[in-house]
Amino acid sequence: MNREALNGRAHYRAWREIGTRWSDNDIYGHINNIVYYGWFDTAVNAWLIEAGLLDIDRGDLIGLVVETGCRYASPLSFPQRVDIGLAVERIGKTSVSYALGAFSKNADEASAAGRFVHVYVDRQSRRPTPLPEAWRKALESIAV
Repeated sequence: MNREALNGRAHYRAWREIGTRWSDNDIYGHINNIVYYGWFDTAVNAWLIEAGLLDIDRGDLIGLVVETGCRYASPLSFPQRVDIGLAVERIGKTSVSYALGAFSKNADEASAAGRFVHVYVDRQSRRPTPLPEAWRKALESIAV
């Protein structure tokens, strides 16, 4: 079976370094698949907070994850520093599709590639809400 290669570092526009933890390794000696989703969620939300978009305590707009996925190419393990790359692939009326890559520190090839889709909703009603212009502009700055 021929698998499409994962995107390299050049595909991503924002970065977050993550330190692996002792408990991240599974019985097979590599990072368990569920840990990658935590890394991806951290990378997206930290970027949104640092960009001044997401106020997790009082903001009217919050993102709900409606779709995720991950492809794995090579193992990562503790103790290791991991770079998580982030890019926006699509900006909809109320949703955003994020591309994420997990890289061994300074490696050019991704060990894993993920996808997250957030639908942005009103905090109180939980109904989809159009993305404000400030959000669109910031998200476009890391779009591919």
